[in-house]
Amino acid sequence: MEIKLTLNGERIVQDIEPDLLLIDFVRKNGCYSVKRGCDTSNCGLCTVLLNDKPVLSCSVLAMRANGAKVVTLEGLQEEAKPLATFIASQGAEQCGFCNPGFMMNTLALLKENPHPSDDDIKEFLAGNLCRCSGYEGQLRGIKNYLNYLEEKGNE
Repeated sequence: MEIKLTLNGERIVQDIEPDLLLIDFVRKNGCYSVKRGCDTSNCGLCTVLLNDKPVLSCSVLAMRANGAKVVTLEGLQEEAKPLATFIASQGAEQCGFCNPGFMMNTLALLKENPHPSDDDIKEFLAGNLCRCSGYEGQLRGIKNYLNYLEEKGNE
């Protein structure tokens, strides 16, 4: 079956198998930030934006994205660089495996709610599994990033 979608700004038309998962489709198309971690939709490592909303690509058939816009971390490099720096400054990137999911969900949260409370951040990131850091470093990094954006906006 044929799928047509926009992946990180590039129009793609491909023949795919009907049971192909979105995670496998985006990885086949060079988006290696999207990772397989649990295969049970519990870890957040496979998060992509589907029409600007975060979804777990391991639990979505690729065909569900037909006609849609899919964005991975590769498509958000400029936007994600400062956030990655703030997360790293807090020691929250220890192994780095979970960072793409955290960054995708944080960027999606900020599009939806540019001034989130700590509880808003925790709720939005609840589905992201980190086995190394205990989440406090990520939370501090995100809050520092929000302060940076606020200061930048006041310039």
